[in-house]
Amino acid sequence: MLLMILLACGALLLLIIGVNVVQQQKERAEAERRTEVARQRAIIDETEGVLSNTGMFPCSTHVVMVLYRRIQEALAVAVDLSTGQPKSDYQRRLIDVQSQIEGMKGAVNVPPVESFRLPDNDKQILVIVQTLKKLKAILRAEHNKGKVDPMIFADEEARVDSLQLRINVESMISRARAACYMKQYGSAKQMVTKALSTLHAIKAQTPNDPFIGRKVDEAKQLLDEIMGAQKLSQPSAPSSRKEGDDLDMLFQPKKKW
Repeated sequence: MLLMILLACGALLLLIIGVNVVQQQKERAEAERRTEVARQRAIIDETEGVLSNTGMFPCSTHVVMVLYRRIQEALAVAVDLSTGQPKSDYQRRLIDVQSQIEGMKGAVNVPPVESFRLPDNDKQILVIVQTLKKLKAILRAEHNKGKVDPMIFADEEARVDSLQLRINVESMISRARAACYMKQYGSAKQMVTKALSTLHAIKAQTPNDPFIGRKVDEAKQLLDEIMGAQKLSQPSAPSSRKEGDDLDMLFQPKKKW
């Protein structure tokens, strides 16, 4: 009888342990599922953010297609892992993205980088800078996963680099002009000199880029203007009296009071 009780207690204990293990596995799997859904949602949000800002600079259809396909892949994973209303939302968005991809197939548009003009609004410039940084990281990540043709990746990365260069140079020259206008000639000279250094370094690699040549001339002209304005702003040195004048002052007749 005692043996039966001990066996029953042992069996019950094993059952409790087994239930706990299964429950822990389910909780672990659920936590991993939620983490993965959150990761895919972050990928979708980041990529959609970059995609929404591609109209602010010359962007090829190759890049747009890479972004749409990245969203498509993340949505497909989210659909598989989600349940209930979130699953339906992801399914609807996946259908929309697939429709966009189908509509873009065969279309090739590569607008020239030279058409880019830096906005006057500092907030817009900041958005473009941040977007290009994220875009470059996305292109590299997708290329590393074998999802971007090597030639397209090389061309598009070079285009992003060129846009970043243009923004950097334009920003430095613009700030130099502003500093010169505020009569901060030291800062203006420093910024335009840095812009020239950057331009000369790039010109050595791409001597036929018309943008580089044009900006080199513009920066040189601005540097001349700054140097001229700085020279004019300096107070004139007091003219030194001649030695003869000092001698005349020393030996002139003294006044009688």
